[in-house]
Amino acid sequence: MAQRFGGKHSPGGPSGNAAKPNAFAGKRRSKAGSRVNFLFLAPLPLIITAFWSEPVGMALDLVALATLLLAAWLTREGLEAEDAYLGRRVARRPAFPRKIFGSALTGIGMALAGFTIGEGFVNPLIFGLLGAGLHAFSFGLDPMSDKGMEGIDTFQQDRVARAIDEAESQLKAMSDAMLRVADRPLTDRVNGFQATAREMFRTIEDDPRDLTAARKFLSVYLVGAKDATVKFVDLYTRNGDQQARADYEALLDDLEQNFAARTEKLLLDDRSDLDIEIEVLRDRLQREGVRAE
Repeated sequence: MAQRFGGKHSPGGPSGNAAKPNAFAGKRRSKAGSRVNFLFLAPLPLIITAFWSEPVGMALDLVALATLLLAAWLTREGLEAEDAYLGRRVARRPAFPRKIFGSALTGIGMALAGFTIGEGFVNPLIFGLLGAGLHAFSFGLDPMSDKGMEGIDTFQQDRVARAIDEAESQLKAMSDAMLRVADRPLTDRVNGFQATAREMFRTIEDDPRDLTAARKFLSVYLVGAKDATVKFVDLYTRNGDQQARADYEALLDDLEQNFAARTEKLLLDDRSDLDIEIEVLRDRLQREGVRAE
């Protein structure tokens, strides 16, 4: 649904002195863009050439088409997985190297298409190598190592990953519901709350021990926020109730303040743990008679 442009000088926009939440906080440009869409379009001419060929050539063209489309799908999935990997300070490498397999399938598909151009194995081999190499050069390889996992209990990290994935699904449901409301300031307000929630996610990823203290925020409060958003959108799209809008914005304010306060407390607790470790180490050094020159 189209949305009207909203700015501080637009009708209904925020006042000039009001602090506007940054809707792009914590976000990065997605790698899965128009280049990936082109991968789905490029092999479509094989449909035409298939039905102008003999049965063997038709079969090769159709198999090549299916292989290239599968490669395009794997590439898009791999880029989305890489976006998720780059968006977190602590992350595991993708379990399945989708982009690498996408490069390999692109080479195979190009080689199969090359068999219909001429006889022999030279042309298909050249097409296959060029296809796989150019694909890998254009889209890169999958992340091959874990990030920020040193010294972290993998069991605890898996618990955090599952909890945050579930929390992200609640935020996505909120965004999907807001697509029905053509109101830029209100959508930006929801995005601002989501950015605050994701700050808590990143804090928990840095120290999985914080999950217990924040579990209610990641489950109960986010589920409630999602349910309230869906019900508000249903009501607001029917009659444009301004009182319901004001109540919903007040709810977002309360949620954002509470999430920010809990995140700050988690950071303070982490700092207190560090201070205790430093003091214990200093006391031990003093007892053992170690002195800095």
